[in-house]
Amino acid sequence: QVQLVESGGGLVQLGGSLRLSCAASGSIFSINGMGWYRQAPGKQRELVAAISRGGNTNYADSVKGRFTVSRDNAKNTVYLQMNSLKPEDTAVYYCNAEVVVAFTGTLDAWGQGTPVTVSS
Repeated sequence: QVQLVESGGGLVQLGGSLRLSCAASGSIFSINGMGWYRQAPGKQRELVAAISRGGNTNYADSVKGRFTVSRDNAKNTVYLQMNSLKPEDTAVYYCNAEVVVAFTGTLDAWGQGTPVTVSS
C-alpha cells in the first residue's frame, strides 16, 4: 500500500505565496516521476508541474516562472513553491507519483488533494 499526503494549501491573497508538500509512504522501493495536478470546479484536471527522479522538470505554461517544483528523494517528498498567485490558480491541488512498490511493481499513486484559494 502507498499513501500520498499533501499539505500546505489554504487561503491566500492575490500575489501571495504558498508551498505545497507531498510525502509518500508505504512499501516504496523508489519513486520515478512526481508531480502536481490541479482541478477547479467544472474543469478538467490539469498537470501543473512534474519532476523526474533525476530532477528534470516541466510546467504548465500558465504557471511557468511563478511555480517551482522540487523533490527530496531521501524523504520521498515533492514540493511546489507557488509565488505570485492569481485567482485563476484557485483549485484543488493533487500530488501524483509513479511509485515502484517493493517486490511488486510500478503503480500510479494519487493524494487526496489540498485546496488552494486565491482571493482578488
